[in-house]
Amino acid sequence: AMEKRFLETGHPRDLTLFFAAGQGHRDGTGGDHYGHEGLVKRVVGGHWDRAPKLGDLALANKIEAYNPPQGVITHMYRDIAAHNIGTITHVGLYTFADPRNGGGKLNECTKEDLVKVVEIEGEERLLYKGFPINVCFLRGSYADEYGNCTVHREIGPLDVTAQAQATKNSGGKVIVQVEKIVQGGSLDPKLVKIPGIYVDAIVVGSIEDNMQCLGTPYDGALTSEFRIPVDAIPPIPLDAKKILARRAAMELPKDAIVNLGTGAPEKIANVAAEEGISDSMTLTVEAGGIAGVPYGGTQFGASANAMAILDHNVQFDFYQGGGLDVAFLGLAETAPNGDLNVSKFGTRLAGAGGFIDITQNAKKVVYCGTFTAKGLKTECRDGKLVITQEGAKKKFVNQVEHITFSGVYANKVHQPVLYVTERAVFA
Repeated sequence: AMEKRFLETGHPRDLTLFFAAGQGHRDGTGGDHYGHEGLVKRVVGGHWDRAPKLGDLALANKIEAYNPPQGVITHMYRDIAAHNIGTITHVGLYTFADPRNGGGKLNECTKEDLVKVVEIEGEERLLYKGFPINVCFLRGSYADEYGNCTVHREIGPLDVTAQAQATKNSGGKVIVQVEKIVQGGSLDPKLVKIPGIYVDAIVVGSIEDNMQCLGTPYDGALTSEFRIPVDAIPPIPLDAKKILARRAAMELPKDAIVNLGTGAPEKIANVAAEEGISDSMTLTVEAGGIAGVPYGGTQFGASANAMAILDHNVQFDFYQGGGLDVAFLGLAETAPNGDLNVSKFGTRLAGAGGFIDITQNAKKVVYCGTFTAKGLKTECRDGKLVITQEGAKKKFVNQVEHITFSGVYANKVHQPVLYVTERAVFA
């Protein structure tokens, strides 16, 4: 509706858009509704890849653009609500979020510093500055006549409570879209995540507007309403990615708490199933799911058969405090000093998402990816891997374009890090 109004009238204009996780599916949905020059003046976002129109505006220097770590943004909501001076954390030190490496700014027209280095008790920290939130659009499941809202039919509570509090305490307006309105007082108070005292308006959306995830109807397995039988994960064919996944799986400690990134790391779950060691790890996802089967695509962030579903910001408390035993993430571009880039490549702006929060704090990090990309072709013959065509894109470079992971910081805190490819393992 806001996009339609802007295209018809030219208003509203010069908005600041603030979000943590990826919004959309690279098809005009989600954050792309704001991807018009003049509609937004500034975007502060954790993950940009799902909204390419916004990314194009940023890369063209047509909007001010910032990329704080996703978990830091979830904590900024809480600190804005509490009127704290800002969010003080070690997360982002020595990465592109550090003001000594750009301060999370994504282009030349972005001038204002939103993060600064501070020293507390003799230790360096980053202070991410908060700002008032004037309007907040939230998604709920049911609302009662007093404005109390549940999120029991969503994939998780995410940050709705903190976002509503931050907006209310900024003097702003909280607008919640729901499936239906029920009698006042009839909702289970334990399910209410947005109290009516925070809410200024309720909008009842259509069935299409209330899809659980983009283009997907409600699935009770993703809310733990019921559990579904999970068929045995079929074996995957032996190829370069399976070879590196098998090597990476050797780094799984017993009873490990794990986060798996997208791409090559996803195959580690298949290898673990083949080797009968799936029960030796507990998968977690940034959105809040503990255990179960993480989903991908438009349902990324959801988990079927989860044992628990926490608030987004609470999950990042655990991650940032070193709760993960091991994290397996993709390997896109890396340098001899251990720096790694997954956030910005020339004309493609992906954003860091939760990558910095996870990789800086896991007890061990294993990066997984083929040695080269763009056209790499391989075959497995007689128990050997054969490179039939080398990839045009080199992943091992002298210097990365964007420091999403700092090898310098990892060495400083004595963090074990491995870079696993189909040809070699680097430590």
